[in-house]
Amino acid sequence: EFALGVNNETYNGEADVISNASCTTNCLAPLARVINDEFTIIEGLMTTIHSYTATQKTVDGPSAKDWRGGRTAAQNIIPSSTGAAKAVGKVIPELNGKLTGMSMRVPTANVSVVDLTVRKGEF
Repeated sequence: EFALGVNNETYNGEADVISNASCTTNCLAPLARVINDEFTIIEGLMTTIHSYTATQKTVDGPSAKDWRGGRTAAQNIIPSSTGAAKAVGKVIPELNGKLTGMSMRVPTANVSVVDLTVRKGEF
């Protein structure tokens, strides 16, 4: 896997399909890369504020996954899971298993913000 500005220099031209990472991964990976290169991340917690997506409900209704998923996306802040921390471990292997995270889905058309808190090693 590749993320621009993080590990794209390792691409050798052999893959038939290239797909950009998620907006949250594109936000988190460069930040994590810079911090890890300078200080070494021992562990980290990320929180992302993310626009609601097409998988969320437009009106309140039942959700098979959890009760929060049944709330109207355009009128609520909805806590959710995110795979971005795990995805960063794929593009930066030395961070695999060191990051965890959560997401807040918010009623906006297009945003992704990441807050990253880490426990770092020494210089």
